[in-house]
Amino acid sequence: MSDIRAEILRTNDPKLKSAAIGIAGSCKEIFALLKNPAKHPLIDGSNSVKAVNWGPDQLELGAKFGMKMRIAIPYRITNIVTEFEPDQRIAWRHLGKWVWRYELTDLGANRTRVVESFDGRPSPYQWWLQRRNSYNYVEKVMAKSLVRLKKMVELNA
Repeated sequence: MSDIRAEILRTNDPKLKSAAIGIAGSCKEIFALLKNPAKHPLIDGSNSVKAVNWGPDQLELGAKFGMKMRIAIPYRITNIVTEFEPDQRIAWRHLGKWVWRYELTDLGANRTRVVESFDGRPSPYQWWLQRRNSYNYVEKVMAKSLVRLKKMVELNA
């Protein structure tokens, strides 16, 4: 499994970045991991998500949850779930208003295509995203996150 790679998708929008991967597992099984914020540190390819600080065990539309983070220094962030379609799509954002989204497509035969997206278009903080080179960085991070998700699902099958 060490040669697993996610595909970075071209969106034709410099503020919308996406990556995709195929996983041998059901949408229901994968979605169960994504809607559990305690699993996010295990999936996160940036290694910046450290732990759940507070919130529900299972996310749903409108749910708020806090995460302990670390990028250079430790901090805490509050997220809100903005999109939620069971076994199909989940997305959240924080005060920066950029959105992290996962979309699942059933491919049949217990296989699922997972697309992870970083949508910076809603953010009023474009200057900060540009200064931090966030748009280029998130493509690599999402690819790593999807590989981690695939390994979690397929190794626990």
